[in-house]
Amino acid sequence: MSNLASIKNIIFDLGGVILDLNYQATIDAFVEIGIKDFSSLYSQKEQKQIFDDFETGKINSNQFISSIQNLTQNYISKDEIITAWNAMLLEINTKKLDYLLSIKERFRIFLLSNTNEIHISKFEGVLAKKNELKKFYDCFEKVHYSSRLSLRKPNVDCFKTVLEINQLNASETIFIDDSIQHVEGALKCGIKAYLFPQNYTIQDWLPDIIQPKHH
Repeated sequence: MSNLASIKNIIFDLGGVILDLNYQATIDAFVEIGIKDFSSLYSQKEQKQIFDDFETGKINSNQFISSIQNLTQNYISKDEIITAWNAMLLEINTKKLDYLLSIKERFRIFLLSNTNEIHISKFEGVLAKKNELKKFYDCFEKVHYSSRLSLRKPNVDCFKTVLEINQLNASETIFIDDSIQHVEGALKCGIKAYLFPQNYTIQDWLPDIIQPKHH
């Protein structure tokens, strides 16, 4: 990785990088409550318009829930939908937060997540129960959620907006995400973008990127 000395900023994705995810758990949960073809509607790689609209704040939580209810002839309650939708969210290991706080001493650290208000409420609640919500937000200079930014990755305008808001130079910025289409979107803006490998943690993998290896 060349020219690492010039890196001043790191933008992290949330799900799959910091927050552990299991997309299949949500697909399975929706199948269980009666939406048999949910995997054709939603996956890590692509999703139908309703999910994009929810992730960019064009529809609110109640409109999203109503849209899901309309996908089946059977009645599905609001609580059932919220539980199934949140099934993909696992946990944020406190060691990841410790690591982010440690590298914040040397870099400006940001978060950019395609997410929605139901998921935000859920993972904030889980962190709050562990008394780690403040610690989570302390890891980042600024947090950008697509539902509040009204833009989502891999839209180039999403990355440009984050650069502008925080006055970041793309060539001094690393972006890390576990979805290849988002990495490609960031690369189009001149950001140094990397695909986060599965089955790693940021503590194991990041040092190779952000600092030369010491042998």
